[in-house]
Amino acid sequence: MNSIKMPKLRIGELEAKMPIIQGGMSVGISLAGLASAVAKLGAIGVIGASGIGMLEPDEAGNYKEMEKKALTREIRKAKKMTDGIIGVNIMVALTDCDDLIMISIDEGVDLIFIGAGLLLRLPKVLPPDRLGEIATKFVPIVSSARAMNIIFRYWAKNYNYIPDAVVVEGPLAGGHLGFKKEQINNPDYTLEKILSDVVNAIKPFEQQFSKNIPIIAAGGIYTGEDIYKVMQLGAHGVQMATRFVATHECDASIEFKKAYIKCKKEDIITINSPVGMPGRAIRNQYLKDVSMGIRKPFKCPWKCLKTCEFRKVPYCIALALTNAQKGNLEEGFAFAGADAYRVDKIISVKELIDTLLEEYDEAACGNGDTV
Repeated sequence: MNSIKMPKLRIGELEAKMPIIQGGMSVGISLAGLASAVAKLGAIGVIGASGIGMLEPDEAGNYKEMEKKALTREIRKAKKMTDGIIGVNIMVALTDCDDLIMISIDEGVDLIFIGAGLLLRLPKVLPPDRLGEIATKFVPIVSSARAMNIIFRYWAKNYNYIPDAVVVEGPLAGGHLGFKKEQINNPDYTLEKILSDVVNAIKPFEQQFSKNIPIIAAGGIYTGEDIYKVMQLGAHGVQMATRFVATHECDASIEFKKAYIKCKKEDIITINSPVGMPGRAIRNQYLKDVSMGIRKPFKCPWKCLKTCEFRKVPYCIALALTNAQKGNLEEGFAFAGADAYRVDKIISVKELIDTLLEEYDEAACGNGDTV
């Protein structure tokens, strides 16, 4: 049987040896350790920027400055550990979104993935007429062709430039979701349906700017066969997060990783996040308490999210996720994708990627593809 290799992923002049992006998991789940391990093997490693200032030892300090300090350190650390492709994931909903974007550009990251909101207005210090000269690539994360159109039209009109790629995230993803709760299990909002819509919607922009815009599928991609299937539907690559949590190189605590290994399918639930979005997480006692109306008192160290009404919410999600990252799941919880229950052991990043490559090869050959 012939061996079918995954195609490379090209975003502008960047070229990854395989079309796999490790999803940027914030609050310390994917830092320099995981991102560099992934990048070393020829995929794209991503640092999650949100909330990492809360992991700094000086917990009484200026969290905004701590966040900037932490991101700068993690980018530099990752770039020392590998010459592979490194990205940063930043949430539009963050109050310091602009600062984190500029740090990422100044530190020379290859890609900025922007989610949890529509990236329309760019930082004022970023000259719009020089976007094409910046080495860092911009990649919005969207959950619909409509959202993609809004972003691309705004950029085209206001900057005469469009993003360099787009991630299309379906409703099976972990963490905060770009869907209403009633849409999550609606067949009209599957990744396959949204992906098809975006594949068609992106074409006019590619023609207008004479630019190839790679489409990255995300949310529920678990096996190499899944990768093959979405690429047959028009995706140029995939973003995967859940699979990378249970790796030795993941920056989360062992207790966090074990939460994935121990959970059952019925433990993966959709919650109402304090920031006004649905989120997918692993049910534990903390979330059971919250669902019963038990408040988790906290003092807001700084208003990290634009949409958070911290005086009204029952708990601080940043604090809960920080506790979980450190292994204190009695005072927090783990975000996870819909397939997290399928994780049964901790392996190395290399073992994971080798498995994905093998599964992709089997799916391609089984479908009659040839080299």
